[in-house]
Amino acid sequence: MQERIFTAVIHREDDLYVAECPEVGTVSQGNNIEEIIGNLREATELYLEEFPNLKIFYME
Repeated sequence: MQERIFTAVIHREDDLYVAECPEVGTVSQGNNIEEIIGNLREATELYLEEFPNLKIFYME
């Protein structure tokens, strides 16, 4: 599988962290930064498995 690098935008809402991958549109939440990054990575990997031919556009 080709390695790709994606952005994680993370912010805090009350007592949870929320993260989004803007290139794909996946979103996840967790109790700390390590958990949220793992959750977002898993959500993004599952999404890309479901849609392997997804074309991802980067803003320059």
